[in-house]
Amino acid sequence: MERWQTWAVVGLLAALLVAIGLFAGRFVHYLTIRVMLLAIFALGYNLLLGRTGLLSFGHGAFYAAGAYGLGLLQKYQITTDPVLGILGGLALAALLAVIIGFFCVRHTAIYFAMLTLAFGMMVFSLIWNLRFTIPGGQVVGGDDGLVGIAREPINLLLFQLPIAKDHQFYFLVLFCFALTVLVIHRIRSSSFGLVLAGIRENEQRTKFAGASVTHYRLAVFVISALFAALAGSLGALLESNTDVHGAHWSHSAEPVLVSLIGGLQTFTGPLAGSVVFVVLREIIERFTEQWMLGFGIILLVVIMGFRGGLMGGIEKYLARRHSEKAGGGPS
Repeated sequence: MERWQTWAVVGLLAALLVAIGLFAGRFVHYLTIRVMLLAIFALGYNLLLGRTGLLSFGHGAFYAAGAYGLGLLQKYQITTDPVLGILGGLALAALLAVIIGFFCVRHTAIYFAMLTLAFGMMVFSLIWNLRFTIPGGQVVGGDDGLVGIAREPINLLLFQLPIAKDHQFYFLVLFCFALTVLVIHRIRSSSFGLVLAGIRENEQRTKFAGASVTHYRLAVFVISALFAALAGSLGALLESNTDVHGAHWSHSAEPVLVSLIGGLQTFTGPLAGSVVFVVLREIIERFTEQWMLGFGIILLVVIMGFRGGLMGGIEKYLARRHSEKAGGGPS
């Protein structure tokens, strides 16, 4: 695809997302927000899986850390500003990621995956049983999570930006989504991103080139955790509560499925996969509670029919068309 065509597609998608925020109804707002939150989660996660080749089943812990960090700052009346709450969630997730990552990144393949699963379920068990006594004597937490998280206005020095209504909150999520896309694209195309790709392809050669593989793994592990926490904190504001199941391994599997559907080795794969995942789940759930069964069948079809995911298949098709045109037609 030519550069101008790429920018045209980006412009059209941006215009569509803005138009949804301005003119769509509440349900479309809610559904699109869910897509964008999952895309933020999956884009960060795919830096670890698709770019570096590390499979984690513990990123739900960082999603929950973002949500609980924001929620606890509100419940203990430290701050009600959403931006400060999000930053608090990111700080908690970063600290947790450094601790967990220190032990996990020294291992690869199945050992890395199992360690992240173990740590993730430890965090899930902790927040399932942990309760907090907040000012006023109310006990919160445990399997109920933190309820009553309010969308207070964002303080911007000279004025306040309200986000209480769905269409107002939509544009906050859209801003975070656009920022995530830009940052992830920059990371993937930077020298740091190229080293990550080198680790995925050949760890020994990357070591011989002078790169500290362990440090790079820890860095990308923490970065991916930050995006999971961003999605978690925004999700808490969306639902006005924290869900303890956000830390469960089954929630950690969602970005894996999204990346497989869209394409592990592509930048746009998590974006396309997020749309497919959320929309298909919404449709299937209208007919049956066993949505995972129907979704599993669809996932099998996608994986077997598109070896590189949906976007990987599209990229291969466009590359083949381009080579045919350059060569004067198919041979």
